[in-house]
Amino acid sequence: MTENLTTGERVAWYRRRRGLSQEVLAGLVGRTTDWLSKAENNRIALDRLSVITALAEALDVSLGDLLAEPTLMEWSTDSGHRTVPALRAALMDYKQLTPLLGGAGDEEPPALQDLRAHVGEVLDAYQASRYGLATRRLPLVLADALAASRAYTGREGEEAHALLALTYHGAAMVLGKVGESELAWIAADRGLAAAQHSGRSEVTASLFRAVTHCLLATGRSTAAIQMVNDAAAVMQPELGSASDEYLSVYGALFLTGAMAAARSEDRAHTRTFLREADETAQRLSTDANHLWTAFGPTNVAIHRVAAAGELGDIQIAADLGPRIDTSGMPVERRARHSLEVARALSAWNRTDEALTILLEAEQDAPEQVRHHYMSRELVIGWIRGTRGRPSRPVADLARRLRIVAGG
Repeated sequence: MTENLTTGERVAWYRRRRGLSQEVLAGLVGRTTDWLSKAENNRIALDRLSVITALAEALDVSLGDLLAEPTLMEWSTDSGHRTVPALRAALMDYKQLTPLLGGAGDEEPPALQDLRAHVGEVLDAYQASRYGLATRRLPLVLADALAASRAYTGREGEEAHALLALTYHGAAMVLGKVGESELAWIAADRGLAAAQHSGRSEVTASLFRAVTHCLLATGRSTAAIQMVNDAAAVMQPELGSASDEYLSVYGALFLTGAMAAARSEDRAHTRTFLREADETAQRLSTDANHLWTAFGPTNVAIHRVAAAGELGDIQIAADLGPRIDTSGMPVERRARHSLEVARALSAWNRTDEALTILLEAEQDAPEQVRHHYMSRELVIGWIRGTRGRPSRPVADLARRLRIVAGG
């Protein structure tokens, strides 16, 4: 119902549904009535998640309600005609809970080598921003991973549990990207349980990161910060002789923490987490993609820009963002950085540059741009701010994002 409204207009819509005056809502979030009036009328951009989260809490709605991220996954060659509902059914199958309920069948478990390849394909698809492909493959891979975790024992059993945990991690990340935060939490929770049976500390740490992402996606930034601190305390004893995989997951955890801190407007924790991530990246000395983290100096720089944007330091984001060479990063990382740079440039009225960057990101990662609140907010803002008809590129992009009616 509110998909084609700006965030400010959605705030006004929910405020009226709650029967609140502008004065009351403004007071609940520590702002002036004038500020809220301008935000609801698009004279102030609501593009910082810390502010949007505060408004969501005051209105007693979810963060997703105010962001209105579309969860309808477009049918494509990649996705087929069974998308998120099929993955939801797989995750909510009660037989997954315990073998006592009939989850263990007589079927032959998959070879671990084949399962390893299939799990890798799902996580590769996520990093390529091919969410439809990952979603289509996940129910089958999840079924195989569950069968393997119940059939194998000993070291093979540990490997099977590690692969099951990584499958759940992939599910959590994909579902988070398409706005299914509650399902993502189920996947991350089950993934963490599986990881603890794997005997592989780097896999457990990877699921710590997945849980942190889920907390962040639901606006629970303070809990996410605490999660990072708790997980780091568990991980630190092994850092002295850590593998590159372990270091990568450890550093990536702090990057997620930096975003949580920025969304809480906690500058001290933001600096601390970014510094810890940077020091870990220097130990690795190069960009890598161990355990699908894309961790290294470049990803740290990407997160510095994203954190600056969340903290409202738009000038820093606009100056630093375009100078980062992301060409060696996975598509998902490149596109996410492009969205951040486009937002910063748009805030400085460099709309043409921002549009060019957004269109390039759409070429590389159409599904990611389609599902991210930031791209939709930018395009709606450009349309609202144009006298007369928007330019042809903006109008065409709006149609592709399903913002306005069109063929």
